[in-house]
Amino acid sequence: MQQLDIFNDSAERMRLNDLAVAIGRDDAAAALAAAAALAAEFPDNVHQPAAALLIDALAAAPAESVLPDLATAGRARAHLEQHLAAAARDLLGAADAAPWLVRRWRALAQRAQGLPFEREHSQGHAAALWLQAGAWAEAADAVQQIESWRRLPQALGWMAEARCRGAGLDAGWPLLAELCWLAPARVPALLQALAEPRLHQSAQRFERELDLELDHEPDGAAWLPAWLVVDQPLLAEPLALAQAVGGSAAERAFRLVAALIRLERQGRHHDVVAHRKQLRDLQPALFALYMKSR
Repeated sequence: MQQLDIFNDSAERMRLNDLAVAIGRDDAAAALAAAAALAAEFPDNVHQPAAALLIDALAAAPAESVLPDLATAGRARAHLEQHLAAAARDLLGAADAAPWLVRRWRALAQRAQGLPFEREHSQGHAAALWLQAGAWAEAADAVQQIESWRRLPQALGWMAEARCRGAGLDAGWPLLAELCWLAPARVPALLQALAEPRLHQSAQRFERELDLELDHEPDGAAWLPAWLVVDQPLLAEPLALAQAVGGSAAERAFRLVAALIRLERQGRHHDVVAHRKQLRDLQPALFALYMKSR
């Protein structure tokens, strides 16, 4: 009896492996055959519902089939996130599921390519889908197709993420600063998604030193660029490439601190005194931090 159990377990495992290999290779015909063999011999196998979902995905519309609108793309995204991802990890395992899912994200992004941006269905836009696929250059290209993308919080956030991931944090600083001023409430989620240790450590010190909690102060992140220049003066140059957003107090504070650093290096004492007074009146806590290092 013990030998029979071992035999059955091994046979079931072999059928399941055949199925997983076929799905992992995107071979729909082989996957269907393997699923049929598994069901015939082991009808109670718990992985069969997951396999059916994945096989259906292999037989879905090809990448060249353009989606009709962003709402449809959004529903396809939800299905991929909520159902296919779990099924792939269940049947293929996390390691093998990752590249399989990337191919699904790329295919979905290609089908959504060219659809116009709509705020209410933004998660179905090609830029968002390319980001899910880890295709940073394609995501940036898709954002650039959006008119006035730099003034749209969602699009600016996509571009900031694509730039940081594709070209590195140093290249992404200006866009991060613009997002802080345009839509500070979006910044904590972006910082978490980037998972950049240097940026995470800076954000923690910022929260501690200015007594701001980014997750609970919707406008708190607006002051991050100004604080960064106080904390790390070498960032003044890359951050200075940020375009003007709206002239908020936080943005003006950043410009003041950046100007102060430049004036100090030039030895223009009279102008330094005048700028320091402006910074003190605008943001006393930030001014106090700035003066600690002087």
